[in-house]
Amino acid sequence: MPETAPKRAFRTVRKRRVFYIPGYDPIPPRRYRELYRKEAAAQALISGYEIALRPKQRQGNFGWSVTAKIEGVATESDVEVLVWSDIVRDSMDVGILATYQQLVRTAWCYIQSGALWRLMRLRKGPVIAALYPVLFLLVQLILSLFAAYGMGWLIALVLPWWVGLAALAVVPMLLGWFKKQDSKFFAYYLMHDYAYSASTRGANPPELDARLQEFTEAISKALRSDVDEVLVVGHSSGAHLAVSVLAELIRSGKTSPKGPQLSFLSLGQVVPMVSFLPEAHRLRADLRYLCQREELDWVDVTAPGDGCAFALCDPVSVSGVAPNQGKLWPLVLSAAFTQTLSPERWQELRWRFFRLHFQYLCAFDRPGAYDYFQITAGPRTLGARFEGRAPSASRIETPVNKFTSVSP
Repeated sequence: MPETAPKRAFRTVRKRRVFYIPGYDPIPPRRYRELYRKEAAAQALISGYEIALRPKQRQGNFGWSVTAKIEGVATESDVEVLVWSDIVRDSMDVGILATYQQLVRTAWCYIQSGALWRLMRLRKGPVIAALYPVLFLLVQLILSLFAAYGMGWLIALVLPWWVGLAALAVVPMLLGWFKKQDSKFFAYYLMHDYAYSASTRGANPPELDARLQEFTEAISKALRSDVDEVLVVGHSSGAHLAVSVLAELIRSGKTSPKGPQLSFLSLGQVVPMVSFLPEAHRLRADLRYLCQREELDWVDVTAPGDGCAFALCDPVSVSGVAPNQGKLWPLVLSAAFTQTLSPERWQELRWRFFRLHFQYLCAFDRPGAYDYFQITAGPRTLGARFEGRAPSASRIETPVNKFTSVSP
């Protein structure tokens, strides 16, 4: 843990509440339960511990219960998914023309603000991932126009008066075909993802703010229950949502030194994609606030092999909001995919970029210090598991963000 982190006596975890905040994902939360079931069983077989899922015992959000015996200690954990997939689906429910309008607005937002060039100074992988839908959608449009031109030229040889109508029909038909194939290309999906934050230049849309308040209340209620740890896990863009939820939770005085240990695990974070935008005042304020709080332990895990994440970039420091003194968090660690996955497994996954982005939630066949299932179902709190751990030597802390204001 950071040298300045508070020293505390860690309790053995017998009961735990886990709140998982997914990234921008329209898929129902059942996917995460089945992923946990499959990968937990695989990791238990590799690492030699016991873990099993059963139906959730508590009311509330969708989730499941986990019983485990790890390091000789029996532990029960209730996992809940804090769902915002309905908001995601609504934001994706736009037509082809509206998607191309999003493309123009999103590209202009990142270019005009200067955010794009500064993001490239951190990691090129996630910037390439952001540029991919722009380029691929433009390629689709160009191919459709060329096809329309070719079709019009052929028809003109026989029926010259049908040329215009043929061109008008071919372009939307081909663009519609490309959209139906997006489960293979992910161009529309990624375009909607980046457009969601860019549409408000980094501010939270009203419907998302309301949902974050619901998340805050759910976690607050868990902190008043008879458990030993409340663990919040934020994956991908869910990491920056978790930052705001936890900052609000602590600001409002809903934690207690006598209550459960509050822990925060951010995985595969893409915080700079939002914090570098002009109107992301709240997120920057929340980052600055949360990094100084003794009420929680915050560990940030990424991997250079994940081309969709800002790997080993301290989200507070690179956003330019780290205080001159008193910064405690996050502890930035690497999941080191090239070391924790066997050469055979790494070769199998290395070009499957979206699958690698979810590897943090999966089994490792050469596990290191990071083990998602021991963290979420084992007998040690997050802080105890990584106590004394030095941050990654290759972490990036250079502040490169142009926009560092924490209030409008």
